[in-house]
Amino acid sequence: MSERCRLYLISPPAFELKPFAEIVKRTLGAGDVASFQLRLKNVHDDEIRRATEVLMPIVQKHDVAFILNDLPDLAHELRCDGVHVGQDDASYAEARRIVGPNAIVGVTCHDSRHLAMEAAEAGADYVAFGAFFPTTTKEPKARADIETLHWWAEMMVVPCVAIGGITTENAQPLVEAGADFLAVASGVWDHKDGPAAAVKAFNAIFGA
Repeated sequence: MSERCRLYLISPPAFELKPFAEIVKRTLGAGDVASFQLRLKNVHDDEIRRATEVLMPIVQKHDVAFILNDLPDLAHELRCDGVHVGQDDASYAEARRIVGPNAIVGVTCHDSRHLAMEAAEAGADYVAFGAFFPTTTKEPKARADIETLHWWAEMMVVPCVAIGGITTENAQPLVEAGADFLAVASGVWDHKDGPAAAVKAFNAIFGA
C-alpha cells in the first residue's frame, strides 16, 4: 500500500480540446496527482488520438501517468503510460499482451472481491472498486462497500482505486478505509471553486 492516498483524475466524457488542455495544466499544477485517465465516450479513434497528442505531453510534464480507458491497441499505438480495462472490455491478459510488460494495466472489479483477486493474481497493477456513491458520469453496474477497501488493504499488496461519485465532501471514509487512490471526474471538474481548488482540497484530505 502506498504511503498515502493519491488522486487519480478521470477526464470528463466530452470536452473542447483546446480550452480543456489549459484547464488540465492549471489543475495538475495545483497539487499532487498520480494519474490522468482519458475516458472519452462514443467518439472515433481519431478524436482519441488528437486528445492524446495534446494532453499526454501536458500530463507527463507534471510527472503524472497518462492512462487510456478501454483501448489497449490505441494505448500501445500512442505510447500511453497504461490502459484501464473494464469487465466488458479486453481481458487483463489480452490488454497486457498488447501494451507490453512495462505499461500500467488497471482493471475494473466493481464490488467483486473475486474479480479483484483474479486480476491481482494475473498481474494487474491496480484494481478498481466502485461505485461507492451515486455518480452522474456513468451508470454504475454495482455499488461497492467501504468494507471491501478495509479487507483489501489488510489482505493485498496490489493497490486499489476507489471510484464512483467521489467528492471532497465524501472522500474521507474511503481514505481511512485504505484506498490507495481515489478516481475522481466530476468531483474535480465540477467543483464549486474550480478544478485546481479541488486538487488542493483532496490533497489536504490525504495529508490530514
